[in-house]
Amino acid sequence: MLRNGLEPWHLLILAIVVIVLFGSKKLPDTARSLGRSMRILKSEARALKEESAADTAPGGQARSAAPVDADTA
Repeated sequence: MLRNGLEPWHLLILAIVVIVLFGSKKLPDTARSLGRSMRILKSEARALKEESAADTAPGGQARSAAPVDADTA
C-alpha cells in the first residue's frame, strides 16, 4: 500500500496546497520562523548534551547532586 512512500508528484501537490493555503507573502516569514526555531532547538540540545557530559565523572559514574532540604525548597 505505502510501498513507495512519497513520490515527486506527491511533493508537488503538497507544495501547491501550501502555497494556496498560506499565500506567497507569508511563506518567507514562516520559513524564517521555522529556521529560528530549529536553531534554538539545536542549541538547547547541544547545551543539554554538554551538561550531561559535564555531570559524568571521568570514571564513568555520574556525580550525585547535593541533597535538597525540603524545608528550604
